[in-house]
Amino acid sequence: MEICYTIQAEVVDITKDIPNERDAFLADTNVWYWLTYQKASQRAHPPAYYQTTKYPRYTNSALRAGARVFHSGLSLAELTHLIEKSEYEIFAKANPRIFPNPNQLAKRFRHNRPDENRQAVTEIESAWAQVTNLSEPLAVTIGSPTTTAALKRLRTEKVDGYDLFILETMRKHGVVQIITEDGDFTTVPGIQVFTANRNVLEAARAQKRLITRAQGKKR
Repeated sequence: MEICYTIQAEVVDITKDIPNERDAFLADTNVWYWLTYQKASQRAHPPAYYQTTKYPRYTNSALRAGARVFHSGLSLAELTHLIEKSEYEIFAKANPRIFPNPNQLAKRFRHNRPDENRQAVTEIESAWAQVTNLSEPLAVTIGSPTTTAALKRLRTEKVDGYDLFILETMRKHGVVQIITEDGDFTTVPGIQVFTANRNVLEAARAQKRLITRAQGKKR
């Protein structure tokens, strides 16, 4: 069953849009994962081809155009989980007698396979170094005011816990553009969601929330 999004944000198709120097994007965790982790396609359930090509291409185009690109420190937690799970899946596929279920991350991989665990840590460190080299940080302090504001969002915006804090970080820094595959962000009014997610784009088109920006020269 397809997800029925109620679109509140403005939505932009990154396969047709050209970023410019006036843009200021927060890149969501999955975007960094597809951009910085080269083994994503080797997983038991690899990402779609468009995810590993369209998002890195658009983000790199934004950087070349002189746009500001930001990351949240919260993405490190998600990126760590994604890469560790990927490294486990790759190892489990190659070693089914040791780990018969490549779909379920086993703590035995973390604790009983020191060489493979070190490799996973190296991949995480490499990916995060690329994130911090390519983008600017958006500082976030998760104290009582932030958690209170995040909880209020739950009543009207259909996002998960991490995204609540991502949105609060964006609000505090005046950033309204996000590059993401996650359709949940489209339920948030007052922001622009830059995506290649076909279901999201179709919903936005049907609800007249898909916008086309004035385009400059292709870079």
